[in-house]
Amino acid sequence: MRLSHLSPSRRRFVQQMAFASATLATPGLMAEELIKTPPLTEGPFYPDRMPLDTDNDLLVISDKTDLAIGTVTHLTGRILSSSGEPIRNALVEIWQCDNNGAYLHTRSSNAEKRDTSFQGYGRFLTDQKGQYYFRTIKPVAYPGRTPHIHYKVTKGNQHLLTTQMLIKGDARNEKDGIFRVIKEAKIRDSLMAEFKAIEKSKIGELAANWDVVLGVTPDERRS
Repeated sequence: MRLSHLSPSRRRFVQQMAFASATLATPGLMAEELIKTPPLTEGPFYPDRMPLDTDNDLLVISDKTDLAIGTVTHLTGRILSSSGEPIRNALVEIWQCDNNGAYLHTRSSNAEKRDTSFQGYGRFLTDQKGQYYFRTIKPVAYPGRTPHIHYKVTKGNQHLLTTQMLIKGDARNEKDGIFRVIKEAKIRDSLMAEFKAIEKSKIGELAANWDVVLGVTPDERRS
């Protein structure tokens, strides 16, 4: 992620949070235990118009002072190869609806109620350890879908994966038409992340860590 377009204060914030993500990430599994993250549909609401800001802080647009409505969540994780190697310089894109169930898309339902302080979309370039970090809101449900966050991973001009992350333990997952088609328990579990309360947070912040395990990376395709 390029930070040159940010103000000094925003730049310091993003750098500090990216560094903090290392302390929130959990140790990786052994390669033989890795479950490849399955692809899930991109859906119809990938932004058809990008926000003014596309960095990894979805709660503030540019240097506005208003924060988005929702439960503040620090979302971390790693992009890994099928053998457990970190994928550096992978572009991670996420997008999700706001606290009112509205996407940053002209055909989204509840568009008239969209939270204009919520960025709705962000991207981050993974570091040497394959790590990414976003500050966003805890995803919410809307008619027909359980709470989820969309992910797309690319490297250079290679598309690697499009999928979705769900909240572990949310009862609405079992009624979700997209999630229900996956039958194997281990694969289902690989699509979910725990959202845990951050101790001593005065505003009830959450932390969630979710690793993405790719099938075949660009380097593996060339071998």
